[in-house]
Amino acid sequence: MEDLQLEGGTKYKVLADRLEAAIEDGTLTVGDRLPPVRELAWQIGITPGTVARAYALLTDAGRLEAVVGRGTFVAARRRPVVDDVWQRPVPPEETGSVNLYSPRLPDMGQVAAIRRAFEAVARGPECDLTEYPTRDGFRPAREAVVTWLSDVMLGRVDEQDVVLAHGGQNAISLVLQAAVRAPRPVILVEDLSYAGFRRAAEMLRIEVAGVPSDADGIIPEELERIARRTGASLLCTSPEVHNPTGCHTPMPRRQALAAICKDAGVQILEDDCYRIGPARAPSYRALWPEGGWYVSSISKTITPALRIGFAIAAEGHTGALRRAAEYGFFGLARPLAEVARIVMSDPETKATVVRVSARLQEYIQAAVNILGRYDLRWNADVPFLWLALPLGWRASDFTLAAERVGVQLRSAEEFALREGRAPHAVRIAVNGRIPLARFEEAMGRLRDLLDDPPCRMSV
Repeated sequence: MEDLQLEGGTKYKVLADRLEAAIEDGTLTVGDRLPPVRELAWQIGITPGTVARAYALLTDAGRLEAVVGRGTFVAARRRPVVDDVWQRPVPPEETGSVNLYSPRLPDMGQVAAIRRAFEAVARGPECDLTEYPTRDGFRPAREAVVTWLSDVMLGRVDEQDVVLAHGGQNAISLVLQAAVRAPRPVILVEDLSYAGFRRAAEMLRIEVAGVPSDADGIIPEELERIARRTGASLLCTSPEVHNPTGCHTPMPRRQALAAICKDAGVQILEDDCYRIGPARAPSYRALWPEGGWYVSSISKTITPALRIGFAIAAEGHTGALRRAAEYGFFGLARPLAEVARIVMSDPETKATVVRVSARLQEYIQAAVNILGRYDLRWNADVPFLWLALPLGWRASDFTLAAERVGVQLRSAEEFALREGRAPHAVRIAVNGRIPLARFEEAMGRLRDLLDDPPCRMSV
């Protein structure tokens, strides 16, 4: 270190760059102990504060690790955040790992119902298995969706306003195609939000801007400011069950946000895929029929395997939404649409959803019993929990530590915009496919990690 020269630039950044270069070229290797702050400062003729800031910068970046009482060491390179579910290695449950990436529903009768539906389709008209789908042919399925959503305050809805999609993510993409028309399109999302919004926007070459939120959702003043600055044409939001925090946007806040959007000409896409219980407030489509679009699916209530979702157009925009689906993929496969119709039309299916919810609540209660002394946000009707980590834990470090003990979680970083900041928090999804005892054991492993955070350097 004696020959380290600092010429030009901000000294602590220059020092950090030189140290990082030494790590990259192998001069410093994983586990090497760096000189104490005062010793290195004396060696190269700078202040201890400058060295401490350089060490802190590299510690924050994961290149160094500070251990109280021992010193500062070169850390193993962190694995980058994986925000694509398709890239995630999900080991078999027989290995002892517990997958809490996304909610997994217990079978409370829906598997048998789906099998009966497929059997009925197999015995049905030959044309359902040999012909292209048609708009009129989807009418019974669209009517089933309207009935399925009859407990949601959507305003006036006709079956013609409904477009069937391959899951909620596909429905979001269809709405973006139908609603966003600007030459240089911009959409707005909560600063911490479902990653599918930005993925769909990225595929359509739409810019995404984040809007700060609080415990009630998007902050109205921030929405107005950012909408004016960006000229955005659509706001994507999840007011009933915010993903990932689980918070709910109450009626007064919704009214304020709808008024701002209407005045600024910003339409609203409401993603309602995570709600299992009854809706607690009118949808944005009910508050502003001409500007509110609605998306939901059966993935969090019945099964994600069928990939059945639906989008409801804002009033006056049905044609654009329908064309997005028909021009893109002709619509769902006829047999799949018929399976969806049979399942959603079966009166027993709603009772099955109630049983699914009741079973998931047992898991949620178990998680609260074990982790409740920490900063945990939860709702009995939401199939995940939001855990703000205690001092000493970073979200990326915690998810890696959890994976080492066999528990797979999602870091807050996965829900932040690429250039945004994420809190040190994790989302814990409920896995109703494993026995409750195994889920409780996984919560116990997380509690043990929370009780023993790694020591970190303070500067």
